[in-house]
Order: sequence, then structure tokens, then C-alpha cells
Amino acid sequence: MKNARKLAIGAAGLLLAASSLSLAEPTMPETPKDVAAAPADAEKTASGLVSKVLTKGTGTEHPSAADTVTVHYSGWTTDGKLFDSSVQRGEPTSFPLNGVIKGWTEGVQLMVPGEKRRFWIPANLAYGENPGGGRPGGLLVFDVELISIKQAPKAPKDVAAAPADAEKTASGLATKVTTKGTGKDHPKDIDTVKAHLNLWSSDGTLINSTAEQGEPAEIPLDALRIGGLAEGLKLMVTGEKRTIWIPSKVAFGETPPPGAPAGGLVVEAELIGITQGVEPPPAPADVAAAPADAEKTASGLASKVLTKGTGTDHPKASDTVTVHYSGWTTDGKLFDSSVKRGTPTSFPLTGVIKGWTEGVQLMVPGEKRRFWIPADLAYGESPGAGRPGGLLVFDIELIKIGK
Repeated sequence: MKNARKLAIGAAGLLLAASSLSLAEPTMPETPKDVAAAPADAEKTASGLVSKVLTKGTGTEHPSAADTVTVHYSGWTTDGKLFDSSVQRGEPTSFPLNGVIKGWTEGVQLMVPGEKRRFWIPANLAYGENPGGGRPGGLLVFDVELISIKQAPKAPKDVAAAPADAEKTASGLATKVTTKGTGKDHPKDIDTVKAHLNLWSSDGTLINSTAEQGEPAEIPLDALRIGGLAEGLKLMVTGEKRTIWIPSKVAFGETPPPGAPAGGLVVEAELIGITQGVEPPPAPADVAAAPADAEKTASGLASKVLTKGTGTDHPKASDTVTVHYSGWTTDGKLFDSSVKRGTPTSFPLTGVIKGWTEGVQLMVPGEKRRFWIPADLAYGESPGAGRPGGLLVFDIELIKIGK
């Protein structure tokens, strides 16, 4: 199956006192006799999906593509080889129907709870003829039992456009409070909020929902890619529910990055809690270039001790260290900071940029030091993938050394 959620694999163990008793072996699904080809009485859809009901269902409702379903299933290639089975694992699995192969998205919508159905899914609705990566190719056969349906949130009636009584901001954002909050404080840019969110495109297509994930999202506001959502959440107080209409210019734009929707977004938000953030450390006065009194190594690494350490041992490249750090580009832009997150970080010195591997070995526990790391000891001049290029400046506090 496609990848959207991990399939939970579990086994229950029982401690039996009687030596004559033994644990039951996992159930091995029987290979269908018609695994090589669908029988003549099977149903066929316009897409080429073929199916046959094995056991009639007890429910009446069909899932939609946005719903999350719980199923038992087994899958075979046409030569009868079993390649995946929740039945064999002894535990059903749950997933949103829009996050699996096309044949499953289409096919399971034909079912009702309690129903068992066999599907013959052509390659173009599965993984293709030669997918690689350990996935089976060609026509696939699945036996599926639909156990239950968890309905996705329904789009608001006014999803296409904000109502006349919605409040508007200078950015074009429109919002409407649906449940008043109990809190008084509004979150700030540096804060992290805990919120339940349902996101739709303006045509009513569900894009994401914390309800499907079963828990609220933890969102650092200054890291949120959707500027309009950050703006809307900052208008809220704890306990409040609000609908937010986000125009495309403060969503992902009309030419969004791959995988992101174009156009406007509509969000139903419930603000559950606010975690106050730490003010980001200011850029050093000497961020543009190392001062004359900085130490320099043969590699070109420059550094200056800010606070002397209390320890005596230096870490080795093979050690794991715990540090607090902040990093800037030479124009004073902060691009990463454990100080801002409020939590130190640990890592092996062999697993970081060369300037860190070399530089942290100069330090002792308790020491704070500023590093000017040239591009060839960092990420290069034009690294891409969101990494900063050129000379980088780091303030590092070595907290402890682990082996």
C-alpha cells in the first residue's frame, strides 16, 4: 500500500502456566482461487477497477475519499504471492482514503461497514508495472474488509467566500469567531500554539485536518509557511474557535511550491493553548567579519571565547556533545537557534558540518565561544534546500560531553 500512514504492526504475548498450551500462530490468508484474473461475474468500473462482494455489509453509509477508514486486508500478486496482510499481523489498520493507491481510494468508497470485497486493481491504479523500491508491480489483488468509517470534517457552507459579517484585515484576511474564547492573551510571533485545524481549498476540498491525526498540532508561529494562518491565529485567544479565509497572496501564492495548493484557503481553527517563546538572541555586533583578536586555525576557522569554561576536558570527534547554539548569516539573519527553542541539542561531532566538528573540540564544558565558519567548512556558497550559504557565524555553549 502507498505510504501516507505507517501500518501499525503489533503482537500480543501471553504467559501461559500450562506447558501443554502454546501461542496461536498468525493467521495466513488463503490465496484466492481467482487471483490470476477476475471472474466473469465481477463488477467493473470505468477506470478498470474490478471487484466482487464476498460478504455483504451491515452498514449503510459509504466512505468519501477524505474519510479515514479502518480495514483488514491482504494483498497478492497474480502469481499468488502474498506481499502484505493486516490479517497475518493480527491487527487492522487505519488510513485516510486520499492517502493510498488510486484503486483503494476508488474501491473502498464502493463499500459499507461490515462488507468484505475482493479487488483486482490494474497497474495504473496501483504502483505501475515496474515500481521498484520493493513495491509489487502489475495487477494486484486485495481482499478488503471495511470495519469502520471516521468521517472527515465537512467544509463550511461559506467555503467559497467569506460572509459579509466577517472581519477583514489590511492583508485581505477575513475571519469570523464561531465560539468565544476563555483566555485573554493573544499569541505572539515567537510563541508556539497548540491548535486543532481543518484546512480546505476554496472549492471545499479538505487539505489537512488534525482531527484525522487524532491530536492538535504544535505550531511555532514564526516557522509557519502560511503567513495568513499565522496572522489569523494571532487574533485568537485560548478556547476560541474561528473560521479564517486566507487569500492566495498570504497562503501559498498563485504559483505554490510542489504539493501545496494554489489559490485561497479556508481554515477552521480552535486555539487550545499558547506556549510563550523565548526572544531570539540579537545578532552579534561583529557578525559581518571576525574581529582582529579572534583565533584562527589552519583550516580558516575563526573563533573567540565569550565565556570561559568550568571544565577541563575537550571533546573528541567521536564524542557526543550537548550544546546551546544560535547561527546567523553575515547580514545578521538568524537561521537556527536552540536558545530560541528553549531546548539544548545533542549530536555526535562526526555528524555535523566540518567547522562544528573542528571548533567544538577547542572548547571545554561551560565555555561559550563565537565561531566564524567559512563556506567550505559549512554548507558551501550556494547549498540550496533551505540551507544558508557563505560564511556563517555561530555562538555555541558547550554544556556537556558524552561518550
